[in-house]
Amino acid sequence: MAKRIGIRACAAVLSAVAVTAGVTAAIPTARAETFPSRCSDGWETTTVVEGVGNLENLDSDGRGGFYVTGLMDGYLAHVDRAGRLEKLVTNLYRPAGVRVAGRYVYFLTGDGLSEPPGTLQRYDTETGAVQVLLTGLNGPNGLLLLADGSLLFTTIGLGGSNGISRYWPATSEYERDWSVLPPANGLALAADGESVYVDTLTLQILRVRLDDPAHPTTVSGIPDLVALPDDMEATKAGALFVADHILGAVYRVDTATGATCAIITGLIKPAPVRNPPDGATSVRIDRDGDSWALFVTSMDGTLRRLRPPTGIDLTPATPWRAG
Repeated sequence: MAKRIGIRACAAVLSAVAVTAGVTAAIPTARAETFPSRCSDGWETTTVVEGVGNLENLDSDGRGGFYVTGLMDGYLAHVDRAGRLEKLVTNLYRPAGVRVAGRYVYFLTGDGLSEPPGTLQRYDTETGAVQVLLTGLNGPNGLLLLADGSLLFTTIGLGGSNGISRYWPATSEYERDWSVLPPANGLALAADGESVYVDTLTLQILRVRLDDPAHPTTVSGIPDLVALPDDMEATKAGALFVADHILGAVYRVDTATGATCAIITGLIKPAPVRNPPDGATSVRIDRDGDSWALFVTSMDGTLRRLRPPTGIDLTPATPWRAG
């Protein structure tokens, strides 16, 4: 795969959005209830917090709360288990992916196709100090913590190569082009612990092996997945739950077959005229009493809890973070 995406990346991005919007718009009204395929029976949706701007990403604090980023409002915040939101860092430029590692909360800024260079930063929950770790990033978006303590992050900017970069906080080692891909968005660890899932603006979900990042394989795409996928999380059983920007959906993807169905739709930013992408942005699995639930952020400024029906195993594929 070419190291430089350039004009071809821009064309791919625009084509992806146009194809998704076109397919959605072209579906006859009489068939609206069949698109997308639904598997929503038994799922229960409740609101954790609402009216807090444009939520881009989240990660669990390990105590029943979450750290979240507000894309257009420029903040990193904490939401406690009672739904109270406290802004911790403000005046950030388009913050995106966020991940918790011990006392630190890592987050990205500069998300977007043609924004100024972005950063990887770290917030210290004990002191409140913020440290900039990397600069000059090309539209950084999704962020993932691996078992060895390193971080993967995706880029979607049109100002250079795209895909996944890798950073080791313990040594400050940085591999910019760890896996070169089309403009990439969400990241999730696979159940095997040896690979990650990544979705791209070419409407695909790929699997990238940690020991062979140069040769990704396709998990799902059109016609199984007609969406502009964003951040996601996988289960130990092999299901992948993916946020969709266009329909404001959360999809359940069978990673063995690529089959896709929606457990919820309509999580979109309310406005007289829609301005996609304005839908769901991120999915995380976290404790919900003695079981597990999905927690979903959306550009409508709402963090929701999605409780599964009996028989759905949401045990996450991240065993070191399951507590």
